[in-house]
Amino acid sequence: MLKVVAKRDEMEGALGPQTLDDVALEGARLMLHQALEVEVAAYIERHQQRDARGHALVVRNGKGRTRKVTCGAGTLTVEAPRVNDRRVDAQGSRQRFTSRILPPYMRRSPKVAEVLPVLYLRGLSTGDFREALPILLGEDAAGLSPTNIARLTAVWEQDYQVFRQRSLADRDYVYVWVDGIHFNIRLEDERLCTLVMLGARPDGTKELIAVEDGYRESTESWAVLLRDLKRQGMRAPALAVGDGALGFWAAVRDVWPATREQRDWCHYVERRIMWSGGGCTVRSAASARVVA
Repeated sequence: MLKVVAKRDEMEGALGPQTLDDVALEGARLMLHQALEVEVAAYIERHQQRDARGHALVVRNGKGRTRKVTCGAGTLTVEAPRVNDRRVDAQGSRQRFTSRILPPYMRRSPKVAEVLPVLYLRGLSTGDFREALPILLGEDAAGLSPTNIARLTAVWEQDYQVFRQRSLADRDYVYVWVDGIHFNIRLEDERLCTLVMLGARPDGTKELIAVEDGYRESTESWAVLLRDLKRQGMRAPALAVGDGALGFWAAVRDVWPATREQRDWCHYVERRIMWSGGGCTVRSAASARVVA
């Protein structure tokens, strides 16, 4: 009896994607293709204008050149549909269709760009991106070479400098919360400590006010930060909330003597429980409330 047995790879090819990542990538490709087709169809339907001979001024015009686009599911190969728009505006300029979903020259999703600073801050060096990103986003991950990552870090640094120098004269903060965050990354002989300040405006809106490197949580480090904020136009808040680090309290009394002080509830309850002698150490605000 004659039996015909297909090769395993041929069977898998006929069945389609076989791994979870393959399924996700194929699904993303199909959804993007359908979304682009719907976008083009809606654009043509909105502009059903015709010339003197009755010919439509806005028509489909095949597909654009194949390009690779990196998104959260991986790297997709895309052929975006094109539109021939022959309409002319009042100034004599030709109209042009531009996709909002996939603008010209886009090579990576904005969400992918957002995750890059997180990876960088977690300690991933520019050279490590070459090895890490192909595993996450595919071998053809577009626009994510070490050179491009270096360019992005320069842009992030520029954005941070703009943030540091912005004017604060047009806003008031009723409350501010301050803390020093210690990282395991070591620079020379000391661990990095970042001084962070959050503020609440009169309408309840919370904003990040400052993020600065400091030497531990010393009075001088906090004083430099507060003086910089004062130079940016920030007025003294009604109340400052923080932990028991004495450096901040000495600095705020010097820079903003009218600001009232309050110990934050999490650290206050934690320390009271530790001092109670019950052999219980609380590590979070939630657990502190339960034990209390």
